[in-house]
Amino acid sequence: MPGSGCQPGVSGWHRAGTGAGVDLCTVDYAIEANGLGKRYGRRWALADCTLAVPAGQVVGLVGPNGAGKTTFMELAVGLLRPTSGTIKVRQRTGFVAQGAPVYDGLSVADHLRMGQALNTRWDAGFARRRVREAGLDPRQQAGRLSGGQRAQLALTLAVAKRPELLILDEPVANLDPLARREFLDSVAHAATASGDGVTVLFSSHLIADLERTCGYLILLAASRVRLAGTVESLLAGGQSLDDLVVSCLREAAR
Repeated sequence: MPGSGCQPGVSGWHRAGTGAGVDLCTVDYAIEANGLGKRYGRRWALADCTLAVPAGQVVGLVGPNGAGKTTFMELAVGLLRPTSGTIKVRQRTGFVAQGAPVYDGLSVADHLRMGQALNTRWDAGFARRRVREAGLDPRQQAGRLSGGQRAQLALTLAVAKRPELLILDEPVANLDPLARREFLDSVAHAATASGDGVTVLFSSHLIADLERTCGYLILLAASRVRLAGTVESLLAGGQSLDDLVVSCLREAAR
């Protein structure tokens, strides 16, 4: 196991039955990882990761390709089992994977009906309102939606479950600048409109989006946490967020 190098960030609960190292408990944070690691053969995708994510905020997770962002998120939602360490995550979690996957052959309305059938806390009124606000035609097949519309549909399905924690893996990676701005605005609005104090954790390569949207930032590089804190405190030194992130990445590469 590689030596420690992660800096604490900020904590959470998790679904039962997701494997060793995943606990279900009530805590004051959204996610908490202690010595968390995931190994594939000899390669550590995430190593000795100790951090905590504050509840009730929009939290950005940034880092280069291969830094462990997706691995961390998939561990958080129970899609992966940790090789080492523990992770605690809130029980009610909404997750939108890379590419905002939806079912091409189903209509927007079909997706809403499926969401209602599969989720006991489904908010049908909220889902219909979100679809209307996003300009989606309920009769339209998902396979014919634009990238931005697919992302909006995937977000609607995740938020209408009424999660305590919403995890978005590179949600704007394939969107044009306008669609990206509209999607990020809708994320913040959806979290606020839910009325449940939702925590949002989303990954991105685009520092400007993170600075504009997030109140808290976590930087992963070389499979470890290199930076964690409120955006306000990180900018207190006078550096731009972009310069600070680049500086940390250069240091991690040495």
